[in-house]
Amino acid sequence: MRLALIAAIGIALPVLAGCARDAEPPRASSTAPVIAPGRPGEPARTLDPAATAPAVPSPTAAAADVRFMQDMIVHHRQALEMSTAAATRAASDGVRRIAARIAAAQGPEIKAMERWLRDQGQRVPDHHAAHDRMPGMATEAQLTALRAARGAAFDRMFLDLMIAHHLGAITMSATEIEDGTHTMVQELAQDISVGQTAEVNRMRRLQAG
Repeated sequence: MRLALIAAIGIALPVLAGCARDAEPPRASSTAPVIAPGRPGEPARTLDPAATAPAVPSPTAAAADVRFMQDMIVHHRQALEMSTAAATRAASDGVRRIAARIAAAQGPEIKAMERWLRDQGQRVPDHHAAHDRMPGMATEAQLTALRAARGAAFDRMFLDLMIAHHLGAITMSATEIEDGTHTMVQELAQDISVGQTAEVNRMRRLQAG
C-alpha cells in the first residue's frame, strides 16, 4: 500500500530588525510555497503557507473512512467466496484465471483493512455481517445457484455476478474518495477502483467471446 502524503514546507530565515537594545526580537516567517497533494488521481497544488492546514490531506480517519473499510471487507469476502468456487467449477480457463487474480488481490487487501481497523481501535466486521445496503452484492439465492452450477453455466453466472460485484466496489470507492479524509484509505479506494475497472473490462471480453 502506497504512502501518499508529501508536503514540502519552507521556512524563511529570520530577519534582524536592528541592533538597538529595545529592538523587537526576531521572528521567523513562512514565505515559501507549500506543495499539497491532491486527492488520488488529482494533481498537486501550490499553496500560500496560510492555506496549508485545510488543504493538506489528513492522516486522521473520518467516519467515512471507517465505514468504507468495514464495508469493503465484507464486500471482498463475498468476492473471495465466488472466486474460490471457480477453481473446480469453471469450464473456461479465462474464468479460472480471472477468479485466481481476484482472489490473489483481495485476500491480502482484506488482511490490510482488518489490520487498519484494529490500529484505529475500530470494529472488524464478523463473517455474518449484514450487507443489504452495499452495491453489487450477490443475494443468498444467487450464491446458492452459483454453488450448484458447473461448466459453462457456472462461467456465465460467475461473470454476471462478479461484474456487478466489481461495479459495486467501484461505486463504494468513489464515495470514499469524495467523502473520506484519511490519505491511505483514499489511496486504497483509488487502487481498488482502477484494478477492478480493469478486471471488469477483462470479464466483459470473456462474456463476448
